[in-house]
Amino acid sequence: MHAALLALILLSTLLAGCGSLPTIVPDMDTQSARSIEMKGGRGILSEQQTKAVLDKLKQQNGDSTLLDRHLAVEGAVTGSPLVTGNKVTLLIDGPATYASMTQAIQAARYHINMETYIMEDDEVGRQFSDMLIAMQKKGVQVNLMYDSVGALNTPRAFFQPMIDAGVKVLEFNPLNPTQVRKDWEVNQRDHRKLLVVDGKTAFVGGINISSVYSAGSFSKRKSRKRDADSKEVPWRDTQVRVDGPVALEFQKLFIDTWNKQRGPDLGEHNYFPKVAAAGGEIVRAIGSSPDDPYSVIYATFISAIHHAESSIYLTNAYFVPDPQLRDALKNAAKRGVDVRLVLPSTSDSSLVLYASRSFYQELLEAGIRIYERQDALLHSKTAIIDGVWSTVGSTNLDWRSFVFNQEINAVILSPQFGAQMKNMFDRDLGASKEITLKEWEQRPVSERMKEFGASVWARLL
Repeated sequence: MHAALLALILLSTLLAGCGSLPTIVPDMDTQSARSIEMKGGRGILSEQQTKAVLDKLKQQNGDSTLLDRHLAVEGAVTGSPLVTGNKVTLLIDGPATYASMTQAIQAARYHINMETYIMEDDEVGRQFSDMLIAMQKKGVQVNLMYDSVGALNTPRAFFQPMIDAGVKVLEFNPLNPTQVRKDWEVNQRDHRKLLVVDGKTAFVGGINISSVYSAGSFSKRKSRKRDADSKEVPWRDTQVRVDGPVALEFQKLFIDTWNKQRGPDLGEHNYFPKVAAAGGEIVRAIGSSPDDPYSVIYATFISAIHHAESSIYLTNAYFVPDPQLRDALKNAAKRGVDVRLVLPSTSDSSLVLYASRSFYQELLEAGIRIYERQDALLHSKTAIIDGVWSTVGSTNLDWRSFVFNQEINAVILSPQFGAQMKNMFDRDLGASKEITLKEWEQRPVSERMKEFGASVWARLL
C-alpha cells in the first residue's frame, strides 16, 4: 500500500515537470536602509521609530556596515515585513525544543495552533497528544494540521482521541481518494514545523513530533548502530522559539494554509491579539507555498548569499542545490567569502545523500569547504551569513523544498543572535569530518556511480 502511494507521488512529480525557480537579479535589492519598512506590536513603524530601532541595534554591533547592508537586502525582498520587538531563543536538538514547547503549551490561555509534517504514534507523539487534549479540556482551542505523506505510518486512530476531545484536526492533502479536495495535488506536501501559542509565541525549525529526537546529538556516548532508521542514532536538529509581535506573522501563515485546505471553521478566538514587545530582535517570518509565483525563501537565500562579504555558513540535511544556488556559492567563494557547508555523513535517504555528494567536486574546486557531521543524523536547516543574517526553519536546499513544499523559516537580523548561531555551527564543525578535494578525487568508482545515478533524480527528490 505504502509503496503504491509513493509510486503515485513519483509519477505525479514526473507529470508535473520540474517546476521553476526564480532568476534573482543581483541589483533587485538595492534599497537603502532609509527606505526599510518595519513593523512593531502596534503596526507599521514611522521612519523616526524605525531609525531609533536601527540605531539601537547598531550600538550593540561594533561594525554596523554589514548589518546595514543585510537589513537593506532583506527589506527589499517582497513578502512579509521585518518585525522588531522580539526575543529569539535558539533550541538545539529535540530535548531542549520539546521542553520549551511543553512549557509554552501548558501556559496557553486562549489558542494553540500546531502544524507539522510528521506526528508519530510513539512516546513523544502520545505525550503531545495527551497535552493537547488536556489543554482543549481546559478551554484552550487547539488546532492541529499534519501532512498526509509525513504521517503515512501514523494510524488515523491515533488522532481520534484528540478529535473526540474537541481538537480541530486537519490532514494536509490527504492521500485517501475518498477525502480528496478540489485542486488536490498529491506532490504538494506541508513540510512546515510550526507551533503558535496565544499569538505571542512561535516555534519554527526542522523538528517533527517523533521519538527520533529524544536524545541530544552532542553526547560523548558513541551510538552502537549506524542505521539511519534506528532510534539509536541521535538526530541533530535546530528550532527557534520567538516571543513577540512576529508570532502574529507566523499565525497568519498557519491560518492561511488552514483555510486553503478547507479546514473546519477556526471560530472566534482572537487569533490576532495585541502583542507587546518581548525583546529587541528583528525577525521576518517567511512562508513559501507551491501556489506562489516563486519561493520567497529561495529569493531571500540567493539575495543574502549574493551580498555576503565575509562568511557563509550553511548547515543542511538535504542539500541538492540548483545551478543558480551553486553559482551564488561559488561566486561568493571567488570574491573571498569564507563559504563552509556542514552536511550529513548518513541520512534517512541514501538517494538524497548521493545526489548531494554529486556536487562536491564542483564546489570543492571552487574553494568551498565541506564537512560531514559524524555520529548523528543531521536534519538541521540553518544558515548564518556575515555574522548578522541568520535563518532557522524547515527549508532544505533542494528542489522539493523550493518548488513543491509548504515551508517556513524565521530570518533573524542580529549580531547577538548571529554569535549564538556561530557557536552552534562551530560545535557542529567540531563533530564533523572535513572533505578535502584530494581525498574526494580518490573515492572509489562505486561511489561515483552511486552519485551519478542519484544525480539523475536530483530535481525530483
